[in-house]
Amino acid sequence: MKIKFSKYHGAGNDFVLIDDRNGDNHLSAKQIALICDRRVGVGADGLMLLQSSAKADFRMLYYNSDGHTASMCGNGGRCITAFARRLGIIGDETRFEAGDDMHFARIIHWDGLSGVVKLDMNIVEPPQPRLNGFFANTGVPHYVQQVADIADYDVFTNGRALRNHPAFAPDGANVDFIGTDSEGRLFVRTYERGVEGETLSCGTGVTAAALVWAIMCGGDMCHVPVHTLGGDFEVGWKKSGKTVDSVYLQGPATFVFDGEGDF
Repeated sequence: MKIKFSKYHGAGNDFVLIDDRNGDNHLSAKQIALICDRRVGVGADGLMLLQSSAKADFRMLYYNSDGHTASMCGNGGRCITAFARRLGIIGDETRFEAGDDMHFARIIHWDGLSGVVKLDMNIVEPPQPRLNGFFANTGVPHYVQQVADIADYDVFTNGRALRNHPAFAPDGANVDFIGTDSEGRLFVRTYERGVEGETLSCGTGVTAAALVWAIMCGGDMCHVPVHTLGGDFEVGWKKSGKTVDSVYLQGPATFVFDGEGDF
């Protein structure tokens, strides 16, 4: 069966998106891995099905490039919002269903294909000290650790070593290494489970890292500009005492191309 798809990326974190409102796509993990393969497929960090929802504008079903589901993807959530806008399902605001509950998103800028999207994040577990850094669940689990020379750090080797550490059993965790760039901004590099390698950016990882950075810096900051290899983000929240809520992730959602293939 031929499948029509669109490709988007959020600051280099790229996805295949499929309109599945009719429920016709029953892709196996093997098929999804093939589609995401960068040599013999379309090539992507993940694949998303946009499905009908009785509770919201649409439902986001997310798969990592290994073909297995994940509860949430921050960049994926922003890209599927742009995809839904392009399909005419939504206007500039939407409420959609994902594996980690409901999300609200707003399109800040739109050119007809791409835009800047602000996405409300669900913080399942706020940052807590663990090992030599912090653990946080921002829809998916993340371990955040500060390192020296972040630009030249061996993310693949060190991330792979920590990804299945017993402290994150049984499912493991994404691993975010943080430092500062030449402009003094928070610089985040992420080893993603399911991709099993470094991605150019990770939305849930950027969110976790920004919350950790605020703790490490002290004070009452409620806004953190973040730099990644793929582009720049803004993470913000409201704060009452030590309680943080209304966390958002804002950044680009960029159309790449449309395609059709028999997978």
